[in-house]
Parts: sequence; C-alpha cells; structure tokens
Amino acid sequence: MSELLKYKCPNCGGVLEFDSGTQQMKCPYCDSTVDVQALSGYDEELKNAAPDQMNWEKEAGNIWDEEETKGMKVYVCDSCGGEIIADENASAMKCPYCDNPVVMKGNLSGVLKPDLIIPFKIDKRQAKELYHRHLQGKKFLPRVFEDENHIDEMKAVYVPFWLFHCDVDFDVRFRGTRTRAYADAKNNYIETSYYAVNRAGTLAFDQVPVDGSSSIADDLMQSIEPFDIREAKPFQTAYLSGYLADKYDVGAEASVSIANARIKSSTEQAVASTVNSYETISVEHSSLRFDNGSAMYALYPVWILNTTYAGERYIFALNGQTGKTVGDLPVSKSAYWKNFFLVGGITAAAVFAGAMAAMLL
Repeated sequence: MSELLKYKCPNCGGVLEFDSGTQQMKCPYCDSTVDVQALSGYDEELKNAAPDQMNWEKEAGNIWDEEETKGMKVYVCDSCGGEIIADENASAMKCPYCDNPVVMKGNLSGVLKPDLIIPFKIDKRQAKELYHRHLQGKKFLPRVFEDENHIDEMKAVYVPFWLFHCDVDFDVRFRGTRTRAYADAKNNYIETSYYAVNRAGTLAFDQVPVDGSSSIADDLMQSIEPFDIREAKPFQTAYLSGYLADKYDVGAEASVSIANARIKSSTEQAVASTVNSYETISVEHSSLRFDNGSAMYALYPVWILNTTYAGERYIFALNGQTGKTVGDLPVSKSAYWKNFFLVGGITAAAVFAGAMAAMLL
C-alpha cells in the first residue's frame, strides 16, 4: 500500500486495511470499520482545504520624541541581560528578575515608544497583603520562608507586551462521535459512529497579548492574565514616574508565532462550543485567514518578587491592575513526609479496624 493510499483509523489512529468480507475498511488493531465511500469524500474535502493565511499588515509602535526621553536612561543587568528603563536619578538599583545590581547603559534611544499603558492600581502595601494571602493555606510551605524572602524588595515593573488585533475568517472541520450499546445472546457490543462536522464564519480578536521580554517567563506572564485593556491610557512618560519599565527585547515580528497560535487555539475552542449533540468532538482541520491584522505596543503593570531560599531561586508575579498572584513555592520536606505518614497511618488504622470488624461478624 503506497503512502498516499494509507488511511488512519478514526478511533485509534492505526492504518486501515480493506476487508473483503465486509467490503469496508477495517482497523486491524481495534476492529473498527469505516465505509469506503465515506473515506473517499473525507479525503476529497481535506485535499481541497485551504491553508492558514495569517498575515499582519501593520507594525506596532512609534518613535520616541526627543523631549519625552529627557531624564530617562537605560540600565542593564550583567547577570541576566535584562534592560530596565528608569529615571536618570535612580541609584543602587537591582534587577527585578534576578536581584543583581544593574548599571547605567546610556540614553533611551533606538527603541519604539509604547502606544498604550495600563497604570498601576495596586500599591506596594496592597501587593504585600495579596502576597501574604497567596501564601496562606500552603501547608507544605517552610515556616521560615515568609520571613526570609525579602518581601520589602518587591518591585513595580511595567512589562512590555505586543497586542495583536485581527478579523478571522475560519473554516473548521471536526470529527464527532456517538456510541450505541446493544447485545445479542452471546456478546455485548458498543457501536461507534463518526461524523464530519463543518463550521465557517468570522471572529474578531482585539488586543491579544504577547510578552515582549525574554527576562521573564512567558507562562508566568500568561498566568496573571487577563488585564483589562479598557483601562489602558495613551502612553505618557508621566506614568513611568516612580516605576521601572522593562525594555522589550522580543520584537513584534518575533512574537507573531505566539499570537498566531493563541488565536488559532482560541478560534477552535470558540467554534467547538457551538458543536453539540455529540459525545466527543475533536478538530481534524482548521483554516484561518486574517484581515485588518495590526499590532500595538503596550506596557502592563506587574509587581515582581525575586527571592532565593535554600539555594533555589523563586520568582513571583502579581498583576498590578487586578492583584492576581502566581509563582512557585518551596516545599518543606519534613512537613510533606509528616503529612504523608500521618495520612498513611490513618488509612492503615481504618483498614485494620475494618478487617477486625469483619472478623467479629
């Protein structure tokens, strides 16, 4: 059988073979059968399916005005490579990402000016309270961690984001399944029927965010989403007063692949929610075409706490607009094993009590 004539089983993914007895395609692994004519139509539809066309038309950002950059300097961390924008009078600064000292690099030039900024709504006092609340109820957290993690060194940082907007024309093909159970005098059977489900239409995506800094993990930034873009303001340098701002080092073009993946996944999930009356549903093929694709450059407010405990580095991020907090926490081995043996002892005692009760019956 040539590669072009191989068809995969819709149930287990094995290669289907023609069964002369039933005159159908049959899977030698799970015994599923598929009508030959159905496969022919399926193959023709997929052959004619259009590829994705995810093209962005407008680049983001504007050039800084010379007056706006007066007093603003770029500082660089020799340890992690992060570049921070701050007032020229800032001194004894530490990198918010790795806690190492940063040194002045020079004037702010050669970078794009943000289009939008979401101002901080959470002050340092509130950030501390939210952080302590985040630690509450963590029974495996070492007792001394909260006292040793330098919470006073939480830093307010504007993190760069690229915001992507586009209208999406989509065609999505799903595979739906329904099962039917029946029996005869000898056996029980489960029959699975497969259905091709097609959806087409248009969706609009507005301000899909992608982190523009390599100094902080993308998954950490995604975890503190969403930010409310409705509260964004046209950028003014006044909003940076008293705060640090991370200088982007991942451009809009380099962020396109992440934006495309988020838009594609969101489209498939949104369209899948309209497909009902099937027991299972899965995407077989999707085709997206972008119109009016554009990008903007924005700064989002984030509180960062970078700390070290027992030789390990931990970083926490707190949404400076909503207060949502995420981050890794150390685990106390003694507390973990104490709980493990406590639960194990209770379980063993319950089993022993049950066995004794059974013997007494």
